[in-house]
Amino acid sequence: MSGTTAPRAASAVPSTDHGRSRGRRAEISLYGLQIALALFYAVASALPKLIAHPSAAESFDRIGWGSTGMYIIGALELAGAIALLIPVLSSVAAAALSALMVGAFIVQLTVFDGQNAATPLILLVPLILIAWARRHRAAELLRPVRHGA
Repeated sequence: MSGTTAPRAASAVPSTDHGRSRGRRAEISLYGLQIALALFYAVASALPKLIAHPSAAESFDRIGWGSTGMYIIGALELAGAIALLIPVLSSVAAAALSALMVGAFIVQLTVFDGQNAATPLILLVPLILIAWARRHRAAELLRPVRHGA
């Protein structure tokens, strides 16, 4: 036993580098999720409405909202997709898109007899995660208003 050193207890103490690394990975994952959702909302959801794809037009006619409702929802989805990529707007965008998904869920249940009702619910989960994780950025939007008053 002489000549050997006792093992260091430092391994029992969590490294701050490890915590930073985990935080950095979480931040990168969150940005990746925002990008994926932004692409989904812009390309797969808003675009068919904004170009009046026959399937979108048929759905909105069935709802009773016609082309005006289709273009409005498409524009809101596109605006939300863009805002998801703007740091100061990401939390508000995720919350607004969540509200749209609640509406879409209700429409799927009432007008389409529950067909595809799971889709808006599935999309709600990452949107709520983004809204919660980026909530500190929403406060940045109010800072100019507070300082001006």
